[in-house]
Amino acid sequence: MTKHVPYHNASWPAVRRSGDIGQLCEDATMGSGRPDRDPLDDLDEEQRVAVCAPRGPVCVLAGAGTGKTRTITRRIAQLVRTGHVAPGQVLAVTFTARAAGEMRTRLRDLGVAGVQARTFHAAALRQLRYFWPQVVGDEPWPLLEHKLRLVGQAAQRAGAGTSADDLRDVAGEIEWAKASLVTAADYPAAVAAARRSTPVPAVQIAAIYTGYEELKNRNRVLDFDDLLLHTVAALEEYAAVAQEFRERYRCFVVDEYQDVTPLQQRVLDAWLGARDDLTVVGDTNQTIYSFAGAAPRFLLEFPRRFPNAVTVRLHRDYRSTPQVVALANRVISAARGRPAGARLQLEGQRSAGPEPSFAEHDDEPTEADAVAAAIEQLLHEGTPAAEIAVLYRVNAQSETYEQALDARGIPFQVRGGERFFQRPEVRAAVRSLRTAATGYSSRPPTADSAVELGAAVRAVLARQGLTDQPPGGSAARSRWESLRALAELADDLAGSTPGADLGRLVAELNARADAAHPPAVQGVTLASLHSAKGLEWDAVFLVGLVEGTLPIQYAEGDQTALEEERRLLYVGVTRARRRLALSWALSRGAGGRRSRRRSSFLDGLAPRKSAAGVSAGP
Repeated sequence: MTKHVPYHNASWPAVRRSGDIGQLCEDATMGSGRPDRDPLDDLDEEQRVAVCAPRGPVCVLAGAGTGKTRTITRRIAQLVRTGHVAPGQVLAVTFTARAAGEMRTRLRDLGVAGVQARTFHAAALRQLRYFWPQVVGDEPWPLLEHKLRLVGQAAQRAGAGTSADDLRDVAGEIEWAKASLVTAADYPAAVAAARRSTPVPAVQIAAIYTGYEELKNRNRVLDFDDLLLHTVAALEEYAAVAQEFRERYRCFVVDEYQDVTPLQQRVLDAWLGARDDLTVVGDTNQTIYSFAGAAPRFLLEFPRRFPNAVTVRLHRDYRSTPQVVALANRVISAARGRPAGARLQLEGQRSAGPEPSFAEHDDEPTEADAVAAAIEQLLHEGTPAAEIAVLYRVNAQSETYEQALDARGIPFQVRGGERFFQRPEVRAAVRSLRTAATGYSSRPPTADSAVELGAAVRAVLARQGLTDQPPGGSAARSRWESLRALAELADDLAGSTPGADLGRLVAELNARADAAHPPAVQGVTLASLHSAKGLEWDAVFLVGLVEGTLPIQYAEGDQTALEEERRLLYVGVTRARRRLALSWALSRGAGGRRSRRRSSFLDGLAPRKSAAGVSAGP
C-alpha cells in the first residue's frame, strides 16, 4: 500500500448526510442507438476472447491499431447484454476527453445508455462535487484553471525566477510530485531517487511547492490534481462515502492503462475497494508520459496482482499496411530492456501499400518545402487534407511547416491550438442552428429527411459564411473548414439515425462539445508526437528526425529516457495507415552549416544515403 495520500485538507468533519448518488450517473450517451446490434459481430479471435471474458479481472495487451476501443466498448455492451451488470453500474475511464467522447459515441451506437465514460479527472470532479457537502459541509471549492499566478507568488517568496518559462517548469514539477504521491517535504529525496533533473534546485522547488499549497488553501481553490487527491481522501477516510459509491458502481474499465500515475492508481484502488471487477487495456510500447508520472508497472504487474486474471494479447493491426507495420516492429524491437509484457509483434491485416520513404535535406526550410510539395501531390491524387499529418517532436518545429503549407495554399490545423467548439465561428453557428431547430423539429419526418436535414443545415450555415467553394486566404479558409465540418457531421447523423432533425443535431453537438469530441476538419494536421497519440491518418510525415531533437537532447546518457524517445518514434510510425515518410535536415537555417546528424533511431532502418526530397509514394 502506498503511504498516506498527501491531500491538503486533512481535518474534514464526519459525513453529514446521504443523498442520491444517482446524480453522479447522468446519462452521458444520447438516443437508443441500435439495441439489436450484437456486440460479438465482426470480432477476431482474440477480441472475442476479451469481449466474452467473465466478470472479474481482465487485462488486454493491445498493440497499436489492434482495435482496443472497439474491444472494450463491445465488452461493456456484452456485459450489459448478458445481464452481468447494469449500464449505470459501469465506470469507464480514459485519459483524454476526446477518447472518452469516442467511447460514449460507440456505446450509444451499440444501444448502451447510462454507462459513465469519462477521464479520471472528470469522474473525480463529479464525485467530489457530490460528496463535498457530506464531508466538508460547505460549498465545493472552485477549480483553479490557471495556476501560474499562485506558483509565481510562491516562487517570488522562495527567491526563485518568475519568468513564464520558469513558472511552467516549476508547475510541471509540482504536477509530477502530486501524480507520484510525493509531498513537498519528500520532493528532494524523491527526485534524487528517480534521478530526475530539475529546472532549479530541488530544495527550492520544495519551498515553492509548500508555498503554492498554502496559497491555494488560503484562497479556497483546488487544482486538477487536488480533484484526485481529495476523492481518494473521501473514499479512504470515510466508510459511509466509500460504501455509497461502491454500491453504485460495480464494474470498472480503464483505457490506456500504461499511462496511469501512482495517484490515478490510488484513485482506482479506492474505487475498487476489495473487489476485482476490473478490465484494463494498454500497450507498454506506447508509454510516452513517464515525465508526467506515468508508470507502466501497473499494467505489467496486473497478472501478479490478480493471479486469476484473464490476459488477452491483441496483435492484429487493422490500421496500417504490412509495410508500415514492419517498420514499426523494427523500431520497437531495437529497444533495450523490454519487459516480457512489451514484446508484442504486430501483424498487419491490410492490403499491401508503398514502402515508407526516407529523405535527407540540407536545411529545415528545404525539408518543409519538400513535405509541402509531397502533400500537394497527395491532395491532387485525391487524398483528403484531413487524412494527412505532419508530426514532430517539439511544438516549435511547426512554424516552418505552417509557412510552407500556407505558401502553397494548403489548409492546415495545428493540433493543440484553439478548441474546435470554442472557435467564434463554431459558437455562432451552433447558436444559429439551435434557433433554427425550434421550428424545424416540429415538422414530421419525411422520406427525404436525410436530404432535408442536410439542406436545412447548409441554409443556416450559409448565413455564417459557408459557401460551395472555399475562400482564399488561410484565416478565411480555416473558418470555412469549421463550418463545413459541421455540415458534414449533419450528413453523417442523417445517414446513421433515421428521422434525425435539427434538434437532434444540436443535441449531438452539445454532447460532443461537452466531451471535447470535435468533427473532422478538412485541413492537414500539424501535431507533436505526444498530441498525436490515439489518432491516425492515411498519410503521415515524420519530420525533423535528428539527434538532439528525436531523441531529445536531455535524454542523452539516460537509457530510460532514451527508450521513451524511441517509443515516441514508434507511436509516430503507427499513426500512418498507408503512406509514411520520414525526413531530417542537416542544418536549421537555409545555407547553414550542415552539422546535424540524423536520429540514431534510424540506424538500420534508413539507407545510408537518402536522396533529397520526400516521395509521396506510388
